[in-house]
Amino acid sequence: MTEGTDSVHHYAINWRKLIPLFVALVLSYTAAVLGTLGSVSAPEFYALLNRPSWAPPTWLFGPVWSVLYTLIALSSWLLWKKINFRERLPYVILITQLLANALWSWLFFAWKLGLVAVIEITVLWALIAANIIVFYTRSKMAALLLLPYLCWVSFAAVLAIALWQSNPSLL
Repeated sequence: MTEGTDSVHHYAINWRKLIPLFVALVLSYTAAVLGTLGSVSAPEFYALLNRPSWAPPTWLFGPVWSVLYTLIALSSWLLWKKINFRERLPYVILITQLLANALWSWLFFAWKLGLVAVIEITVLWALIAANIIVFYTRSKMAALLLLPYLCWVSFAAVLAIALWQSNPSLL
């Protein structure tokens, strides 16, 4: 065997091992797209709201959520490398919280159901916390990657409550 052939073979990518990463990215970004569809009018609506002084600018939400959805995907991928598909609980919680995440944008921005969105984001927070606990018992790194997500949703929940209370005629 020649030296060049050996080094090419040694560094060849095993595409089959990347399938779980691809699935995790598709799953996470699908939730992102579903949520985005519900928040098409979010920038205009957000501008109309009476916002607290500590509310972030509109432009910040896109980059933050892009990072968070990527972290969710990486977390899921790390978990999937550790467990098999027969272990359903982590997957059920993950998919449920992704669906709840996407639903929130529809409740708040598209349907303008402030109180329902506040209740739903509380459920979302609990699902993310459950996700972290379940992931932690299987992969500490997978759980740690979800902590920024929990922190942001905690902040978003407080912001949603403030916006709902300050805008009774709009929400």
